[in-house]
Amino acid sequence: MININNDLIKELRKRTSIGILECKQALIKANGNIELAIDNMRKSGLKTASKKSGRITSSGLIAVETTSNRQYGVMIEINCETDFVAKDSTFQEFVKTVKITALNEKINNIDILKTRFEEQRSNIISKVGENINIRRIIVLTGNFLGSYVHGSKIGVIVNVSGDVTADLVKHIAMHIAAKNPKYINVDDIPKNVMVREYHIQMDIAINSGKSYKIAEKITEGRMNKFLNDVVLIKQNFIMDINKTIEQLLTEYHIKINNFARFELGENI
Repeated sequence: MININNDLIKELRKRTSIGILECKQALIKANGNIELAIDNMRKSGLKTASKKSGRITSSGLIAVETTSNRQYGVMIEINCETDFVAKDSTFQEFVKTVKITALNEKINNIDILKTRFEEQRSNIISKVGENINIRRIIVLTGNFLGSYVHGSKIGVIVNVSGDVTADLVKHIAMHIAAKNPKYINVDDIPKNVMVREYHIQMDIAINSGKSYKIAEKITEGRMNKFLNDVVLIKQNFIMDINKTIEQLLTEYHIKINNFARFELGENI
């Protein structure tokens, strides 16, 4: 049997907000497999076990910049320890410098970016008295890029093709920031993700005492809700809830090719 150590328990607690004893028991039952432990928690009715590890556990800023032709863009996350430093002009200028440099020099590797700014980072640490971490970067290229940053905590870059306008793409980026889709189309969802979710929902329905036939119907409805939660084109547009993103794209004859979304502190 695998050793259920404190690190495993801590990781499961961070991802679920469930108590230490319940986490330990779930890990023992799952033989140390965190993903299986989460599935079992959900099946047993511990709803908080479905929480993602994306809780904001650190401070800092998300920053986005695109070239003037809107065909190349970068998004970065730089962390500090407190909101006080995140609001400090020295830290904010550092974030801006890193962002513009990454854009102008087309840096897309986090290790290269960290090396490039290590001396400046050390100087900032000495000045503000907190650890600073250039955590991640993503680069998008495409036909027409739009972006949106919400309170420096959530950032989005989206690549759209067709007869687009800057305002329309920005509104789509705002939607992605608010609704947090994981995929653009249903076909983008990996088969194992669909199978896993189906089994979880079936087990929940059956464990509630429903017959297999009724459980199948319940699961079908819950899978539709799951798709609406994670698939962008299935979601109701936040600017007009009477139409879906799919209907919006059809109306304007445009296509969303890809997107990236950062939320401050997620998966830390």
